[in-house]
Amino acid sequence: MKKIFVYDLPTRIFHWVFALLFTSAFFIAKTVDDESTLYPFHMLLGVTLGVTVLLRILWGVFGSTNARFSSFALNPSELLNYFKDLLQKKTKLYLSHNPASSWTTILMMILALALGLSGYMMVQGQNKDFYEEIHELAANLFIAIVIFHIVGIIIHTIRHKDPIALSMITGYKSLPVNNVDENKKSHWLFGMILVLSIGIFASYLFKNYDSNIGKLTVFGKEFQLSEVEEKGEMEDD
Repeated sequence: MKKIFVYDLPTRIFHWVFALLFTSAFFIAKTVDDESTLYPFHMLLGVTLGVTVLLRILWGVFGSTNARFSSFALNPSELLNYFKDLLQKKTKLYLSHNPASSWTTILMMILALALGLSGYMMVQGQNKDFYEEIHELAANLFIAIVIFHIVGIIIHTIRHKDPIALSMITGYKSLPVNNVDENKKSHWLFGMILVLSIGIFASYLFKNYDSNIGKLTVFGKEFQLSEVEEKGEMEDD
């Protein structure tokens, strides 16, 4: 076995930013009342998450070899065989994403976009109850997939005695030497561009959100994220 460089910097940055944004948004949604002035930040984080996914999709099309969706193991029969091996013996080692992580990555990105779209429709007030149910279903499915993903990482670590979770920190995986020709391009410049893009967009959102009236203005369009009582009404109460 040899340490092979697999995941470039943009891929690793996306992984952790994606996890942080979803965890933060989910935490706010589950711990803060929807009438709280803090609740709209759940929505702002959700919008940022959606934009982050769109950037990852671009990198999945135009990025480095192991970051592209074309490198994902998405054949259903291969996924089935992977699960069979998981229960009986050591699973096959993959250069990039294995079948389970390939599918979980795709599904989590789809669900993140579904969360953003359903959240947008809720803010628009169109069939709010319906989209609220879709939003909650997508969030719960997301959590279920995250749990499945973590369990898979634990099983792989135990079976192969390989702390694979570190690959999304260092970029390296333990693989048979004859599997691949190592490519050490980290694409740090694109990684920095990714960080700056997400940071600038998030700053733009937070800067254009007025917590006093619960209103977000994006590219000239206004969105009412929360209902804030008028000062006169509060004094009458």
